[in-house]
Amino acid sequence: MSGEKVMNRWYVVIGAVLIQLCLGAIYAWSVFTPKLIDKAGKYAFSASQANWIFSVGLLVFAFTLVVSGRMMVKTGPKKLAIASAFVLGIGYILGGLFGSTFAAQMIFIGIVGGAGIGLGYVVPIAVGVKWFPDKKGMVTGLAVAGFGFGAMIWVKSAGEWFNLLEALNLFGLGGVQSVFFVYGIVFMAAILLGSIVMIDPPQGYVPEGWTPPEASAAGGAVSGMTNFEPREMLGTPQFYMTWLTFLFSAMAGLMVIGNIKLFGIDALKATGMDMKIASAVTGTALAWLAILNGLGRIIWGTVSDKIGRKMAIFLMCLFQGIIMFLFYKMGSNPTTLIIGACIIGFNFGGNFALFPAITADYFGNKNVGLNYGYVFVSYGIAGVLGPQIAAYFKDAAKGNPDPALWVTPFMIAAVACMIGAAITLISKPPEKA
Repeated sequence: MSGEKVMNRWYVVIGAVLIQLCLGAIYAWSVFTPKLIDKAGKYAFSASQANWIFSVGLLVFAFTLVVSGRMMVKTGPKKLAIASAFVLGIGYILGGLFGSTFAAQMIFIGIVGGAGIGLGYVVPIAVGVKWFPDKKGMVTGLAVAGFGFGAMIWVKSAGEWFNLLEALNLFGLGGVQSVFFVYGIVFMAAILLGSIVMIDPPQGYVPEGWTPPEASAAGGAVSGMTNFEPREMLGTPQFYMTWLTFLFSAMAGLMVIGNIKLFGIDALKATGMDMKIASAVTGTALAWLAILNGLGRIIWGTVSDKIGRKMAIFLMCLFQGIIMFLFYKMGSNPTTLIIGACIIGFNFGGNFALFPAITADYFGNKNVGLNYGYVFVSYGIAGVLGPQIAAYFKDAAKGNPDPALWVTPFMIAAVACMIGAAITLISKPPEKA
């Protein structure tokens, strides 16, 4: 490798963030829900229907990730990123043109859009780990930080920055569908640009100044150096422990992300706040959640390189469980609502740095793109459970805006996070036979 010129590896990080900024638009879904469930508006969806579009997008995203990990072995990361650009972009464009019904939005935004996210998501992670074997936690955090930050950009663009939901009416489609259409074009162009640097390092690449660790003389395994094939990984208890912990931790964050607009408006209106002001406050809370979601990916990933993945996941789940217990009470005050949203977003973001990194630690760097796809299925299930548990209680209230309806779903999520923390404490790296 000494005489071979290689690309500056930080270009990979820049391309990864650009791609993930677009893929993370799904986390902005809550900005559309008040218009979608407005009974006097164009769509008049139920809360459950609006959340099902979000949930199906996450579910398809997760299952597509399993397939895309295998596709990347054959096609290479750049081609997979290009495919993601076209599928995601076309999904949103069609959702804009034809998404006037629940079924159409489910197909174009949920299914097609979710598949586009799943095709592209694994690319920056797998490529980044290979370019940064010395900083796996940090690079996975950076590689997926854009997914969290992206939601802030799309929420604010639709709202306070450009007020696209009110200002746009392309082809007579109305605000929601016009925003879908514009976002589809932007997503396609930006992901294609980021795909340019989505290439693996040369065979045998080692970062300058870094020496790969070796197994100890006693034969102990070195983190990431023992490679499991997917079928071998699926035969270990550590896989299922990691899978369940991810499920419980992600469920809490997705419950809030999918419903913070509805919860915040209910909680603030109960204090006598005007509807428009309450909506603006919750929009700000969602934007800050997105910012801290992105920062959490970087900070938790970097911290885990210092204290270890297991301890980082334990602390993340513990803190998330505590804040979920408190979040209902925090919702009645604008300041504490925003603070709670920030903490939830910060912890939620950590999932996407810590779980790919622990997958690499436990099951090897070589097959992380394949193996993480199976772990990530838990996130898709969480994307159904979290939002739908909350939507069930919201719909059961039959239009009653009493914020007390949110207590039970938040308590369910809190307990789940505590269980995830307990599972992490008894987990340990697998040994290959």
